[in-house]
Amino acid sequence: MKRVYVEKKPEYALKAKHLKEELKRHLGIEGIENVRILSRYDIENISDKTYKESLNTVFCEPPLDECYEMEFPYNDNEIYFSSEYLAGQFDQRADSAIQCLKLINENEDPDVRTAFTYVISGSISEDEVKKIKSYIINPVDSHETDEKSPKTLKQSLESPDDVETVYMTSAGDLKKIYDSLSPAMTFEDFKCIRDYFKSEKREPTITELKVLDTYWSDHCRHTTFLTNLDNISIDEGYYNKVFCDSYTKYLEGRKILKRENGVCLMDLALAAMRQLKLDGKLNDLEESDEINACSITVNVKIDGKDEEWLINFKNETHNHPTEIEPFGGAATCLGGAIRDPLAGRTYVYQAMRVSGVSDPETPLEDTIPGRLPQRKIAVEAAHGYSSYGNQIGLATGYVKEIYHEGYAAKHMEVGAVLGAARRADVVRKKPVPGDVVVLLGGKTGRDGIGGAAGSSKAHKKDSMETCGAQVQKGNPPEERKIQRLFRKSDVSRLIKKCNDFGAGGVCVAIGELAPGLIIDLDKVPKKYAGLDGTELAISESQERMAVVLDKADLDTFIAFAKAENLECVKVAEVSAEPRLVMLWRGKRIVDISRAFLDTNGAVQSASARLAMPDTEENPFKKNVYFSSLNPGMYIKKLKNCDDTCKTFESIILNNNEDDSKKLKALWFDMLNDLNVCSQKGLVEMFDSSVGAATVNMPFGGRFQLSEIQAMSAKLPLLRGDTDAVTIMSYGFDPYLSSWSPYHGGVYAVIDSIAKIVCAGGDRRKIHFTFQEYFKRMDDNPYSWGQPFLALLGAYTAQLGTGLASVGGKDSMSGSFNDMNVPPTLISFAVAMGDINTSLSPEFKKQGNKLVLIDIKKDGYDLPDYDDLCLKYDTFFEDVKKELIESAFALSRFGIAEAVTKMAFGNLLGVKLEHNVDSRQLFAPAWGNILAEVKPENVGRLSFNYTVIGEVDEKPRISWHSLDIRLDDALNTWYGRLAKVYKCEDIEPVTRKIAELSGNEANTVPLKSADDVRLYENDETLYKNKDIYICRHKKAQPKVFIPVMPGTNSEYDSERAFVKAGADVNSVVFRNLSTNDINDSIQAFKREIASAQIIMLPGGFSAGDEPDGSAKYFASVLRNAYIKEEIYKLLNERDGLILGICNGFQTLIKTGLLPYGNISAQNKDSATLAKNGIGRHIAKTAYTKVISCKSPWLAGAKPGEIYAVPASHGEGRFIASKEILDALFANGQVACVFTDCFGNASDEGYWNINSSYMGIEGITSPDGRIFGKMAHAERTYDGICRNIYGNKDMGIFKSGVEYFR
Repeated sequence: MKRVYVEKKPEYALKAKHLKEELKRHLGIEGIENVRILSRYDIENISDKTYKESLNTVFCEPPLDECYEMEFPYNDNEIYFSSEYLAGQFDQRADSAIQCLKLINENEDPDVRTAFTYVISGSISEDEVKKIKSYIINPVDSHETDEKSPKTLKQSLESPDDVETVYMTSAGDLKKIYDSLSPAMTFEDFKCIRDYFKSEKREPTITELKVLDTYWSDHCRHTTFLTNLDNISIDEGYYNKVFCDSYTKYLEGRKILKRENGVCLMDLALAAMRQLKLDGKLNDLEESDEINACSITVNVKIDGKDEEWLINFKNETHNHPTEIEPFGGAATCLGGAIRDPLAGRTYVYQAMRVSGVSDPETPLEDTIPGRLPQRKIAVEAAHGYSSYGNQIGLATGYVKEIYHEGYAAKHMEVGAVLGAARRADVVRKKPVPGDVVVLLGGKTGRDGIGGAAGSSKAHKKDSMETCGAQVQKGNPPEERKIQRLFRKSDVSRLIKKCNDFGAGGVCVAIGELAPGLIIDLDKVPKKYAGLDGTELAISESQERMAVVLDKADLDTFIAFAKAENLECVKVAEVSAEPRLVMLWRGKRIVDISRAFLDTNGAVQSASARLAMPDTEENPFKKNVYFSSLNPGMYIKKLKNCDDTCKTFESIILNNNEDDSKKLKALWFDMLNDLNVCSQKGLVEMFDSSVGAATVNMPFGGRFQLSEIQAMSAKLPLLRGDTDAVTIMSYGFDPYLSSWSPYHGGVYAVIDSIAKIVCAGGDRRKIHFTFQEYFKRMDDNPYSWGQPFLALLGAYTAQLGTGLASVGGKDSMSGSFNDMNVPPTLISFAVAMGDINTSLSPEFKKQGNKLVLIDIKKDGYDLPDYDDLCLKYDTFFEDVKKELIESAFALSRFGIAEAVTKMAFGNLLGVKLEHNVDSRQLFAPAWGNILAEVKPENVGRLSFNYTVIGEVDEKPRISWHSLDIRLDDALNTWYGRLAKVYKCEDIEPVTRKIAELSGNEANTVPLKSADDVRLYENDETLYKNKDIYICRHKKAQPKVFIPVMPGTNSEYDSERAFVKAGADVNSVVFRNLSTNDINDSIQAFKREIASAQIIMLPGGFSAGDEPDGSAKYFASVLRNAYIKEEIYKLLNERDGLILGICNGFQTLIKTGLLPYGNISAQNKDSATLAKNGIGRHIAKTAYTKVISCKSPWLAGAKPGEIYAVPASHGEGRFIASKEILDALFANGQVACVFTDCFGNASDEGYWNINSSYMGIEGITSPDGRIFGKMAHAERTYDGICRNIYGNKDMGIFKSGVEYFR
């Protein structure tokens, strides 16, 4: 047994530094002096040779780390403790370490276990130590462990007992048996099961009871939504007529549709779709009994030719898992959202995250007993979701956290995704007897057991202690492999039917594929021994697919899977008899008729009473909910502003100083509100550009500060180009919905439509999918009235707009003790659009006019749907005529919020018209639109409007005597969440605003999007024009792209090279067995031998573990056979190598950069460390070319500035002064970070990695090897439209031209 401790050197120990700050600030432990964090590895079954070689390549990076064997040094005044994952939890660090070790010696079978060791010094009491441990160690997935080295890592696992039989058919006390099992099903369900097995004349096995509990869970079968509502009553009051009219319309629609089943939430949720479909308005729906996601067919032009495509969209929640284990719960929320359209054989290319959180600034001492601190839930959930999406290579185009005190009852974690595929590549056939079912992907373990049932239960204080096994641990590189496999048309056309392993595991994923199935659980691949038949049946281990194939296609499919490094095993056959049968150890442990399974248990009934909203609290008339979670922060600082400022009816201001102070205070209070203030530090954790399809980046403008309201992306093509885009938005306000679920449902729909329209979409092409999240239903009719009212409001809005929700997801367990989440109905709107009509919200040019589109509302504060549709549709026609420059959908905080956020992106101010009513500035205005229009185009607009202002070149907002400088506004908006979600210091931008505000004219005018600023006389530029000349010409050079486990940018890289005229081949490195590793090494050797260019793409090879980027990738390149071929490529064929992001990290860690040869790192080597901010950062970087010595930059000009997407966690270039001086002197520093005007900057806002000397990319001494962090391959035509500057560095074209 060997043990290694690895610790970051003090200057790079960012995680330890941030933990220290958090413990002091959040826990209030001021006596802490220092925090150290060490990664601990226990290693078994490797030779001394392999061990020694691995120390400085796999476990430790000499420039960054200190490595200790067996013991670590500590002082007497330091306390220490260690935590490790619970048995059965997926440990990506250990898994990646094993993969790297096998590359050193593929004939060894190493085992690794990891832990974290925390060393803390200072004046700390025993109670404070307990608080620290409680804060750091989540008992759901981890536990404290000692420092004693184990004798072996092998677990002694006893063979499990045979499955138990439960004697219940003749039991005298059935309730006692029911209580002992703690099921999610009701007792009435349990009695149904007893009666069924009586009719079968036998007793059930425990597996059968667990399977039924899972199959009938609310998560899998929507039992709450299918509960019959036998009695619906409506309270008297002002809105009684509205509610009655809507309910009557719904009942009349049921008659037209001839709906004879009972009224229930599910029927209401689908009613508008059914009615609109009957009216012939939903002819684009793809209908199939297989589809797990909403699916529509669209006709698009690809390279000018018409093609039929499928567009899938899906929303998924993981509320309960995220509440108890935030990282894993949120990660598998996205993984689960991806799997549904992926099972439908569409390629998932864009995601949206909407989460519901209580105040993350809540002091630790106010944490609810039995729950994690709100800050920990929020931050770790964001980390989990972003980590999964970033690794799998899914662009998260929009992120929004919704704050409401009710989400302290239970966190809300929602992921929404879009997938697409050519219609011809997707086959849907019904399984027939004799077909086979294969299990594809990951192995089965104890993680996720009982997740479906657990998420359907009510929860109390002990949930944290009893629900750990219900949380899955995702493995994004494994799901990426399935994405690659299903994207191949030769594979997707073999699949008759497919289901993902989400809630319910084998029993649901395979059990739903056909009426009759015989499943052999002994053939299910296992992560470890010791699993019994019940665990195998219900485990929800992630990254698995169940695929139905014709028996004749089995071997072909398995071969395709093997080529993608995927396990694929036949585990079931389709049978003629409609029964679900499961075998374990050759015995039938499940044998249930399909008819009984499909009953979904006992019929449930309830009553609903629709409560009347309090007219005194009407948000449209009274309260604008400023600082809803921290009221009056700025108001209380001003003696001239009293509480009357908090109702907009009281803001009738005159042109005097006191009233301006009140309005200014109110404005800043609005900007400081949790639901308005900047979430930039959160958003930039998520890769938004991977896939090279994102139309608008999350923050736009030259300064990247105007947030978008909807995400747009081009269709994901492997070849060719298209102008077709998809647009997705969301609508929901928790405070409006808390006042009136009905109005909340209406305006969730309207808000989602308005955001699509403001993004340049056509209202008439919209479809919805809803997310419902409510308190757990009980016997109180008012409880049932909440979701009924929300759905009734949404139903009315759908009919009013002629648009339908074609899917959705309900989660009806938002309760903890007596706390409940706010009534939540989120409308996700999806529309097809065109790149040429895309809009973004940042102000474009001084002098442009601001026009307000005001939607008519009735006396009940509900929209006039005819007026809304007319104005939205004519607005879109004007967008097509290029009359609209930018647009913003107004919401709870009205005009004030809109103009401020539109102003930030380009630091352009606004002069509001004097006739704007002060009450209108902050009035809730869901559905209204604010648009920017050139002065000459105002008179050409087709819709009714009111001019309310003009864009000003001065960075300030003015109205009468009100004068708000944008730097003050920006500091207020930017600062509140900056300590929760770390973000760069905004001072460089506010300094620029101060500079602009101090001059009569803008001395540094903003340039147009196509502006190029050159610095030909810049002394920092490398003057040598000599470029290496290729002697081995090739008309069409071949590019080899190696694909590692975790690579995610191979498609983008391939498209960029193909577009440049190269012949490209990608090969997957397979490592499931020793033979796979050897075969892959030989395959890579052959590919390099026939290539002129090696492209090392971005991603997270092996998850960038163990604790360092590109270790797996680098280990492959160090192999003797591959190393030899790389040298031949460089030395004998004048070849080129390009590495971007993870590829750059690989080049650095192998020594190919900056030295040009493969060598071991030492403590003085140049390397790439974690970003200075201490987290993943995803934003556009401004980078300047300062040396064109490399053939890769032959098409660039020295001093030229490019705006290039970046997304990475470890991009900080560090080196000694001697190395830095040599690199600059040799012209090897190719690119450096600058501000948006091309000025060198060491400030984190511009130098996004905190790289030494601002270095973004370097070359080898002769320039033929080039590495950079920013993604030059993600600059396809028509994307990143709200980012200003030149985007194409010409790298790929230059690389190809070098050989011609």
